[in-house]
Amino acid sequence: MMDVKSIAVDKTKRMTGGDALVAGLHRWGVDTVFGVPGVQLDQFFDGMQRNGGDIRLIHTRHEQGAAYMALGYAMVTGKPGICAVVPGPGVLNAGAALSTAYACNARVLCLTSTVNSAMIDRYHGALHEINDQASLLRNLSKWHARASHASQIPALLDEAFRQLMTGRPRPVSLEVPPDILAQMAMIQYPDSLPDMVNPTADPELVKKAAEVCAEAKNPMIVVGSGALEAGAEIKALAELLQAPVVSRHMGRGILRQDDPYALEAAAALPHWKDVDVVIGIGTRLQQLREWGHDDNLKVIRIDLDQAEMNRVILPTVGIYADSTTGTAGLIAALKPVNPVRPDITKKIADIKAEFRAEIVRDIQPQISFLDVIRAEMEDDDVFVDEMTQVGYASRYGLPIYTPRTYVNSSYQGTLGYGFATALGAQVGAGKRRVISVNGDGGFMYTMPELASAVLHNIPLIAIVFSDGNFGNVRRIQTNAYGGRVIASNLHNPDFVELAKNFGAVGIKAEGPEGLRAALKEAKKATGPVIIEVPVVLEEIASPWKHVHGRKVR
Repeated sequence: MMDVKSIAVDKTKRMTGGDALVAGLHRWGVDTVFGVPGVQLDQFFDGMQRNGGDIRLIHTRHEQGAAYMALGYAMVTGKPGICAVVPGPGVLNAGAALSTAYACNARVLCLTSTVNSAMIDRYHGALHEINDQASLLRNLSKWHARASHASQIPALLDEAFRQLMTGRPRPVSLEVPPDILAQMAMIQYPDSLPDMVNPTADPELVKKAAEVCAEAKNPMIVVGSGALEAGAEIKALAELLQAPVVSRHMGRGILRQDDPYALEAAAALPHWKDVDVVIGIGTRLQQLREWGHDDNLKVIRIDLDQAEMNRVILPTVGIYADSTTGTAGLIAALKPVNPVRPDITKKIADIKAEFRAEIVRDIQPQISFLDVIRAEMEDDDVFVDEMTQVGYASRYGLPIYTPRTYVNSSYQGTLGYGFATALGAQVGAGKRRVISVNGDGGFMYTMPELASAVLHNIPLIAIVFSDGNFGNVRRIQTNAYGGRVIASNLHNPDFVELAKNFGAVGIKAEGPEGLRAALKEAKKATGPVIIEVPVVLEEIASPWKHVHGRKVR
């Protein structure tokens, strides 16, 4: 939970709507805003200039950069990441990041504006007007609202943060028209913050889940991003049940990769057919769809999203609660009825060792690159992946030891999100280092944010694996269409010289050992570093065998 300030505005005070927004951000303990100024947000940015205080404003070169940075900040800290973008084209530019935040269950608050209130839905062709912007934002957000008077801003902003901090985390959006940002009004925030109440687990359902678990012979626990704060409880449940804890993308690090109960999803797949009870905690539990299900599999779910529980099949027991309290309740109910179970840790260790040997043999050079990167990272350093060959392999080939240190775009698979997202992650990570891996195609999507990184002295280490192609597209074309390829080749700059021209550090590295030396040098830098690693697509093994699931039951 974020640190908040209980008093931001003394009683009632006359101020502009822009000042009211800034006061509310202070009230909620916001320390960073990512944004691009523009005429519809002038009053808000002026309020930041006059009243920002300890809020760091990072202005970017593009709205997609601002929104991606807010995403990275939110995913690494668990706190809301705030982006401020102008309406119309600005909102559309931010849309890919908001859709990614939605997929990643990330707490992103998009502050934007509209045309002047009197012109909304009048279709006069006002600057930045688009048809029904509110509906667009509603489809990208968990919650959306628009202020029609400056005095409404306190209640709306409080509700925005309540939505961010309770229930399933997802982005929210708030529109404040430019005339409302400029409007003078009597502004009052309540003395206390809204209640942050999540549902209480039904004890009868918890008892039923414990009975199902007690009868299990071969249970498995699957975790997702909804369980990031429940590591201790999940470890205790795994020990009780002698069950592996499986994570794929969003739940990595809930248990350390070297924990005796932690198991990569790709390694667990062949054993899914033998599972009789699966406990899904804070996860979409896509294994049910991808790996299959049958009448011999009982399903227990603990989740804050009631709709998610029935998405694939009806669970045997569905517990509507947050992961920490729901899992703790299950442990308490299970202890009196749980049988003595044989130790499973050697079996898990053997599965992990066999899988590791396979990927070291078959997924090269990606695993060698990832081994070097991991060796140069501290346990709590952050890794941001991308839609590139090394990024795909990282989903199962890079050990993760701490929650919120593996950033992935989940089911959106957002090409080009990585570099800008990693910049926001680095801002949120503070003194911890963030390493971003990119393909040359994806890197160029938000490459101009290198200027923002230099301007704001963000010490990100970004690795660009350069093969001159949209590698995955070209691989598919080559394999599926008899070698016919189209629109997958790229023209690139010299990335080292590019970095230097921006005022960053640029390093070229050849092969895994060259990357090791480059990372050691990069960690000495106080600002952003770009490491270019030339690779040959035809010499890179396909990582896909272990990325997508396959039905085994």
